[in-house]
Amino acid sequence: MSNTSNTSRASNSRKAHESHDSHDSHESGEADEARESTGDRPRPMEVLRHARTQLAELTGMAPESVSSFEQTEGGWTLEVEVLEIARVPDTMSLLASYRVELDSEGELTGYRRVRRYERGRADPHRR
Repeated sequence: MSNTSNTSRASNSRKAHESHDSHDSHESGEADEARESTGDRPRPMEVLRHARTQLAELTGMAPESVSSFEQTEGGWTLEVEVLEIARVPDTMSLLASYRVELDSEGELTGYRRVRRYERGRADPHRR
């Protein structure tokens, strides 16, 4: 029974994410048109939205948040938190941090998982 519940919850999460992606794609298309007419680099929020969408397409997992964002010489580097395995209770779900690298146009050039953890666990205190 819990597997059915988890499958249903994951399916609903995916549907909500797909709906959100289609909305983001529409906004992204408008932003691309505005950027083409001005010839400017993409704005940071455009980069964040597009990076999340690209990572979701490649991994099949929904990004939950962006925990770091840094502009580099060649583009941007982000760290994105992704739900890898949904569990009940939610505090036992497995999350992962992915380092995502983008070029100057905001296109994903690479990603890698740098950390995996349970939602309810805090990082050990470091000095």
